[in-house]
Amino acid sequence: MNTEKILKKVYHSVRPVKYIFRKINRFKWWCFENFLSDKAFAQKKFKTGMGYKLNLESPTSLNEKINWLMLHDRTPLHTICADKYAVRAHVTKKIGDEYLVPLLFHTDDPSRLTPENLPEIPFIIKTNHNSAGLEIVYDKQKTNWSKVRDKFTQLLKQNYFTASRQWQYKNIPPRIVVEKLLSDNHGNLPEDYKFHCFNGKVRMISVDKDRNTNIHSRTWHDINWIRQPFSWSNKRKNNAGYTDPLDHDLPKPKSLEKMITLSEKLAEDFDYVRVDWYNIEGKIYFGEITFHHSGGRCPILPKEWDINLGQELKFIKSSQSKI
Repeated sequence: MNTEKILKKVYHSVRPVKYIFRKINRFKWWCFENFLSDKAFAQKKFKTGMGYKLNLESPTSLNEKINWLMLHDRTPLHTICADKYAVRAHVTKKIGDEYLVPLLFHTDDPSRLTPENLPEIPFIIKTNHNSAGLEIVYDKQKTNWSKVRDKFTQLLKQNYFTASRQWQYKNIPPRIVVEKLLSDNHGNLPEDYKFHCFNGKVRMISVDKDRNTNIHSRTWHDINWIRQPFSWSNKRKNNAGYTDPLDHDLPKPKSLEKMITLSEKLAEDFDYVRVDWYNIEGKIYFGEITFHHSGGRCPILPKEWDINLGQELKFIKSSQSKI
């Protein structure tokens, strides 16, 4: 048995050793998140995710350019758009409020998450200031509200900037948002259409099916709904593989042209942005605005497509940003 196998056996079989290693690892991550500069943080995370050194002096790939934007493209509008509550007013101003998911309740006080304050219909509870942390409620009478309140008490204390160094999250006032739960005619959660915009124009569209499951997939199309020959995948829930494209075609969604038009309207202020939509039998709802897809550190495969797409993205608006 080699040294590595012996150490793994000791780690998994001797509880005090496992405990000590976990404490050391958590301390290392705490130091990593709190003491590295934004640039050093980006370089470290990029190398871990991509397997090679990040080039910030003359970025060429799409992932490299996203990291450059993360460090250099910072405006108050980025914070507004990343705030899942404040963005509603921005969307209303740009395209109208008819595309917003119905807002049922909002608060900055988790103790107000009680059945009396919430509707009878299914809804989703989420925070406005990070990219995770939600609770789907189908029946409020069967929900453990003490557990939900504890969960959101902890979530409100977090600052997603610390863990991601995505500046737009840094100054968002934490809030809890409750929206109507969208579902199709069969009661299923709707597919998630993500419109990736380069310099104000939709370049590609990803369709996320079966989100937050072990079969989550992400399939790519252009604006004419032609399948694209690349993947840009994340790890699935429970590490059950990756969100690779499906091996069959997906039907062109109703109101595709409308979603493209609205996405480009919302994207006109930025060099790169992702605008998300839900589409239920042609009725479209705005999802969110994201500036740094997957943190700019998930491989696009084949690798040449990372370069090809990067060459298409130009730094125009970002040259006017103030850090």
